[in-house]
Amino acid sequence: MEKKLTWRQNLLMVSLIFGMFFGAGNLIFPVHLGQLAGAAWGQATFGFILSAVLLPLLALVALGVTRSSSVFDLIKPLGPRVSVVFVVVLHFCLGPLVVAPRTATVAYSFSFENWLPANYQQIGLFVFALVYFILVYWSCLKADAITSVIGKYLNPAFLILLAIVFILALVWPMGNLHQHVTSSYQTAPILSSAIEGYNTVDALASLVLGVAIVHAIENMGYHKPAHVAKIIVKTGTWALIGLSLVYVGLIMLGTSSLGKESISLNGAIALTQIMTNYFGSFGQVFLAIMGPVAVFTTAMGESSSFAHDFHRAFPKISYEKWLALAIFIAFLVALLGLDKIIEWAVPVLMIMYPVAIILIFLNLISPWIGRTSALFKWSIGLTLIGSIGDGLTQVPFAKMLGGFVSYTEAGVQHIGWYQQHLFLANQGFSWVMFAALGLIIGSIVQHVTKSPSVDAE
Repeated sequence: MEKKLTWRQNLLMVSLIFGMFFGAGNLIFPVHLGQLAGAAWGQATFGFILSAVLLPLLALVALGVTRSSSVFDLIKPLGPRVSVVFVVVLHFCLGPLVVAPRTATVAYSFSFENWLPANYQQIGLFVFALVYFILVYWSCLKADAITSVIGKYLNPAFLILLAIVFILALVWPMGNLHQHVTSSYQTAPILSSAIEGYNTVDALASLVLGVAIVHAIENMGYHKPAHVAKIIVKTGTWALIGLSLVYVGLIMLGTSSLGKESISLNGAIALTQIMTNYFGSFGQVFLAIMGPVAVFTTAMGESSSFAHDFHRAFPKISYEKWLALAIFIAFLVALLGLDKIIEWAVPVLMIMYPVAIILIFLNLISPWIGRTSALFKWSIGLTLIGSIGDGLTQVPFAKMLGGFVSYTEAGVQHIGWYQQHLFLANQGFSWVMFAALGLIIGSIVQHVTKSPSVDAE
């Protein structure tokens, strides 16, 4: 008979999972989504929760089902060389190329950007990012206690303030929820918002960091894969219901803010405007202090994880040198500014996320179909072809790719051949067709060749 978690253990697991996905850096995306979606905020919320909440939970379940001790176990059917490439790209996305530099620019947007004149913004960002990443490097080496202090006090403080803002917004809304819907949310709000959810990178982070959740459950005495998965589903559902409520509130805040503000360039600006509206200068100062400190742990965690895993793979180079490399690259990328980082992150994440989705799906159903190289290679290989196509349609230098992408010039919309002729390509989901084809071919090859599961080898 399976023993059940005590209420204390349940509470611990719920808080661990919630803490893994809640961060000040992710607050900016649902707020901006609310502004873009306008009156379509309900459908947009559904799409956002699918990719930003449900998908990370399924990634945790996949880790539990397969008893994976690392992301390498999940991608074992792809072979060692492909696995190394995938993990390297994954770590660069989570670390120095996207997440770590984004934390610095979000911190800057919450703070000094609001007070510096326009002609001092670039030098201000340079100095801020330099100091920020020096502190990140030092903290990764010396100050382990910082993360626990921030997790125990600052994230709860953020949640309390957000709860107050939500209550105030219900009593004294900045506007109604029937605001203008931008063009991308008029035709396919669910799909557009699902792609917006990619920006949280939580599904990718789950593949790397979710092993800690599995180990925490196993340390409580639960080792059967089915039981571990059941615990993750139960506690993860409660944690992610809480996170969903936060996201719903933020999306509604973003939509209603259009009653007094115009659509902002990014969510950091929008959130600052909302906080200032309800709390005046106190709200602005609170964000300026708490925002940078709260995103700081994310930069620490991603940079440290990058350095640890690369040192494990290439032990001749010390952890400190890998950490310095990650920090230096993140610093250079941060100088692009928040808007540019988000702009360039979109095509990268549109390539990575579909691969992660199929990887999670294949591992979830592996107890019934096994984990064969044929099925994984065909499914993920063809998915990658489609996701690269979708990603290229979003690159900032669209016109350089000629007829491949759509762009607007002199008020005329030019639609690329890829988006014209491939199913769902205009919404960024042509990969679904490729993935389905890969699953069919992979299943046939697996059946014909009678390929054994890699777990049975």
